[in-house]
Amino acid sequence: MAIQMTEAAANHIQRSLAGRGKGEGIRLGVRTTGCSGLAYVLEFVDEVGEDDQVFESHGQKVIIDPKSLTYLDGTELDFVKEGLNEGFKFNNPNVRGECGCGESFNI
Repeated sequence: MAIQMTEAAANHIQRSLAGRGKGEGIRLGVRTTGCSGLAYVLEFVDEVGEDDQVFESHGQKVIIDPKSLTYLDGTELDFVKEGLNEGFKFNNPNVRGECGCGESFNI
C-alpha cells in the first residue's frame, strides 16, 4: 500500500508547516459525508500515532490512519493552481463515482 505526492504538493505542505511553526506533516483521511458517501479530510499532524502509516515524498510526510488507507491506497496527492483557484487534487484510482459538485466520492 502506498500514497504518493507531487513536488508541488510537497512544496505547499512545507510552506504551510513552516508558516505554522510546527508539525510532523499532514494527515490525509476520509469521512462519511455528502451525496456520494465519502470525502477527503486534510489536517496538520503534530504527533504520529502508533497505528498511523507514514508515507514520505519530496521530504514531506503524509500520515494516514489504517481505516482510511483502504480507500486511499494508490492515491497521488497533487497541488494545482487553476486560474485564481488553488488547492489539493486527489488522483485516487479507487474512486468509482463522484457527486456532481465534486465534494464527495464513492468506491
